[in-house]
Amino acid sequence: MMQISSERIAQIEAKKQELSEAMAAGTLPPDEFVRLSKEYAQVEPVAAAAREVRRLRAERESLAAMTRDGDEELRAMAAEELQLIEDRLPEAERALAVQLLPKDSADERAAMLEVRAGTGGDEAALFAGDLLRMYQRFADEQGWKFELISGSASEVGGYKEAVASINGAGVFARLKFESGVHRVQRVPATESGGRIHTSAATVAVLPEAEEVDVQIDDKDLRIDVYRSSGPGGQSVNTTDSAVRITHLPTGLVVIQQDEKSQHKNKAKALKVLRTRLFELERERLANERAGARRSMVGSGDRSERIRTYNFPQGRVTDHRINLTLHKLPEILEGPGLRDLTDALIAEDEAQRLAGLEEA
Repeated sequence: MMQISSERIAQIEAKKQELSEAMAAGTLPPDEFVRLSKEYAQVEPVAAAAREVRRLRAERESLAAMTRDGDEELRAMAAEELQLIEDRLPEAERALAVQLLPKDSADERAAMLEVRAGTGGDEAALFAGDLLRMYQRFADEQGWKFELISGSASEVGGYKEAVASINGAGVFARLKFESGVHRVQRVPATESGGRIHTSAATVAVLPEAEEVDVQIDDKDLRIDVYRSSGPGGQSVNTTDSAVRITHLPTGLVVIQQDEKSQHKNKAKALKVLRTRLFELERERLANERAGARRSMVGSGDRSERIRTYNFPQGRVTDHRINLTLHKLPEILEGPGLRDLTDALIAEDEAQRLAGLEEA
């Protein structure tokens, strides 16, 4: 376990005190107060973890001294309490070390969720729909706002592809390890022979970009408008409201036709494009960092098979951390997904802590 010095703990607590006093002064301009408030919100949980470590260390030192006292009964009581402190201190020190790990600057952002049917035809589209509902129910349970931005529905149900925006505290931090290929093994509703089929859907979770993050020059865009169409190609609109935006420098194409208003479709398409460009820049910066340690949990490779949902056995297996949970219905209903996201976050923290200890 990485040891955090008493000096470092003192620095953390002093920083919290400094921010608290600055905010209480009452003479700050509004924008400076907002900036300090955000910084305080980041420092406060770290300071709380540091304070707990300092308290336990001080208690350990005091109890250790009492075990050398002349009174035998007092020594016995101190020794018993000292053991309790020795048991709790490593966990408190680990919690502080986790708080001090470098944060992904995108962790607190909203996220854009993209789900696409993969191999498996109609069954893959149905599974993509199941995944989209799973994330929507999970978002509802977390108190997040889930908004479907666009969806290409399959004729048999489900989605060929769908894009949703999820807003709330720490959305990207909790969902970022969901990117990859999700595989399902089950008997399709359309299968009369009762044979188990394997199908797949691809999930991508991207941190949502703000306008200030990505500047898009109008001359870099080609915008085409046309009439919306539904499953089978039939027209669902009598006006040219569908929008296709092509970002010429990268070749990225975004199509939006869910709204009846061309203006609304264009705004949503630009939101999706901005997020994809932001992710391209994040990937470029990550690749440039020499010797950057890549987590096995969050490699970001969307072609990697990360999870299998096996209906006959009622189990879900995450292949990256070799975790199998026999609670498939609860996971697809949303609440059970937390067990998987918790385990993935814990594994990522453990890997990064190990990396710091090896450095």
